[in-house]
Amino acid sequence: MEKRVIETNLTSEDERYEGSLRPVRLSEYIGQEKIKEKLKIYLKAAKDRGDSLDHVLFYGPPGLGKTTLAEIIAHEMGVNIKITSGPAIEKPGDMAAILNNLAQGDVLFVDEIHRLNRQVEEVLYPAMEDFCIDIVIGKGPTARSLRLELPRFTLVGATTRAGLLSAPLRDRFGISERLEFYNNEELAVIIENSAKRLGVDVDREGALQMGMRSRGTPRIANRILKRVRDYAQVRYDGRISSDIANEALDIMEVDKYGLDNLDRNILETMTERFNGGPVGLDTLAATLGEDPGTLEDVYEPFLLKNGFIVRTPKGRVVTDKARLHLGFKASGENYGQMELDLE
Repeated sequence: MEKRVIETNLTSEDERYEGSLRPVRLSEYIGQEKIKEKLKIYLKAAKDRGDSLDHVLFYGPPGLGKTTLAEIIAHEMGVNIKITSGPAIEKPGDMAAILNNLAQGDVLFVDEIHRLNRQVEEVLYPAMEDFCIDIVIGKGPTARSLRLELPRFTLVGATTRAGLLSAPLRDRFGISERLEFYNNEELAVIIENSAKRLGVDVDREGALQMGMRSRGTPRIANRILKRVRDYAQVRYDGRISSDIANEALDIMEVDKYGLDNLDRNILETMTERFNGGPVGLDTLAATLGEDPGTLEDVYEPFLLKNGFIVRTPKGRVVTDKARLHLGFKASGENYGQMELDLE
């Protein structure tokens, strides 16, 4: 898949910079106001009781701040955090070792928790409920089970696919919150804060222009800021204004809605090859030469949220908003009012 400026998944460059750009306290965290308000209550209650926070599940599209919130929880509780991911834990013994090394109150953050295999997942059940793990020693008739007590800890799980979590695991989370896309004002504030940390001079209008094209995602906003900073440094005096931000983003071929060439290719293909739809996911993926899962998980969420396509019982349909943005004639169909039931 072509590398994109507006890629939502974590890149190696993001890993180098994100740690220094992340807020460390809940009061510094921008956006997700409802989640923040609830977390303030849960955290204060847990600290007043001298107890660990209940297990937390964060779900939603990538790049919205799930890892950041997990780190903030650990910082606010004054405990350490252990970070891992579902695919990295291959055997039940690996999970048992991680759990056994936690201290009282620690936070265990498991990214992509929906990708834990079933055997590893089963180790978590007694750990989350009873703070213990059962270890089998020996094999065959002489095998015996040994129960190890664990310190009280907080498991924070993150997933982009909450529907893929098994019901037994999902039900063991006491707190479950969906992260939403950010609005342009929130993204502008995030860009301004990141610019201060990076030593970049950006005015309010420049931050708003970058925020408008960041697809509601802080990770993309920070990546765009770094690319526009490079442009302003080489072509101008380093200061980012609205005009300079627009110039840089036009060169990157990210339009005013945050669409890039790959997004526009999807919409143009649907419009020209399939008369705007409806078209099935597999058919569209085959035409584009793309994996159906990638199309559904990476490209579609933003196009759906912003009204460029809709999902109908018969397939995906391009809306008039997309047609007009790409320079096609409107169809006159009010697809925005249709029942969307392909979930």
